[in-house]
Amino acid sequence: MAVLGVDFGTSNSAAAVARDGKPHLIALEAGQTTLPTAVFFDFDTKKMLIGTAAGKALLAGDEGRYMRALKSLLGAPLMRERRNMLGEKLDFIDIVARFLARIKTAAEAETGLRFDHALSGRPVRFHADDARNAQAELDLREAYARAGFDDVTFMYEPEAAALANRDVLAQGDLGLIVDIGGGTSDFTLFRNGTDAIDILASFGVRLGGTDFDRMVSLETVMPLLGRGSQIKHAFGNETHTAPTTIFNDLATWQKIPFLYAPESRRLAKDLEKYAAEPLKLARLVSVLEDEIGHDIAFAVEAGKIAANDAGNGAIDLSIVERNLSVPLGEGMVEELLDPMAGEMAHAALRTVANAQVAPEDVTHLVFVGGSSLMKVTRSALAAKFPQAKVHHGHALTAIVDGLGLASKSAFE
Repeated sequence: MAVLGVDFGTSNSAAAVARDGKPHLIALEAGQTTLPTAVFFDFDTKKMLIGTAAGKALLAGDEGRYMRALKSLLGAPLMRERRNMLGEKLDFIDIVARFLARIKTAAEAETGLRFDHALSGRPVRFHADDARNAQAELDLREAYARAGFDDVTFMYEPEAAALANRDVLAQGDLGLIVDIGGGTSDFTLFRNGTDAIDILASFGVRLGGTDFDRMVSLETVMPLLGRGSQIKHAFGNETHTAPTTIFNDLATWQKIPFLYAPESRRLAKDLEKYAAEPLKLARLVSVLEDEIGHDIAFAVEAGKIAANDAGNGAIDLSIVERNLSVPLGEGMVEELLDPMAGEMAHAALRTVANAQVAPEDVTHLVFVGGSSLMKVTRSALAAKFPQAKVHHGHALTAIVDGLGLASKSAFE
């Protein structure tokens, strides 16, 4: 029985199988083994574009609807709301299913095998709420079924990463996987054995790289669009602060598409009409009218990464207004993200406490996941485990490597 290991990620996805005792990653696009978890409904061609093609259509200004971070919607009632997309009534489970079907098709074309079974990675916790967490797995299971898989079983993502990174540990060593992904942060403490690993504890929190983007956007970009601005009352001289919801949603990847509804655009125009700082609210109006919320999100993400690499940088907002940008001074991004990095470190400590292990007994910290590349997360975690050797696993492929290795025996 052929089993496909699938890492359905918030920002990027990948697939792998076991081949000669090693993971073999599937080429999901030309020359690429990772696929951006994004779709674009092209209004002109009436097609749903997936991955890199979706991003290119957005940046080219094609008429359509772009969606990213679909994984973050799992477990929410919104997943089962049906909407008119290119003449079809679809819910978000359908959209995820079509994305997964693309992965299935690519894997079958490359290997010549038929994959009716999948081993899927999943966060330790999709959500803090138990009912919503359980619903998220049910949603994802149904998406696999609609994608054409007869059955799917799940493996915690940090446990898959532990399996893929055991070679950096000696026998008897204690390793802590620190998996900082796009939407969640997951931790697995494991002991390396002779022939296998012993999972001691796993824990996770709903906090990841998209939350980093949101924080940077809220504190640096959204004030230029009117966040915190005063709005005059229609009668009298009193004012009130502009409602925060519209800015919170505009700074949140998965909520951006819903702001282009008529009611959101009307709200922005009403705010501009009575704004004490009309220029800022006029920018908000144009962002919604031109549907460039995702362009701003990409600019924030790029600025965050540049500042992480160089210590400072800027967010280019020329898509909003010529020569508009936000400087990111030395240490500014780290200061904004430090409280969230502290939450991640606390979750790591809780993981080892659940296994009744002292932090000083952890011999290795293994960082995986795209957002583990942020200095602020590495500093926060290393400070809690000062005795541990730090290992930087393959940030984007550690989880799928482990899923590929485990796929061979997933249904035994």
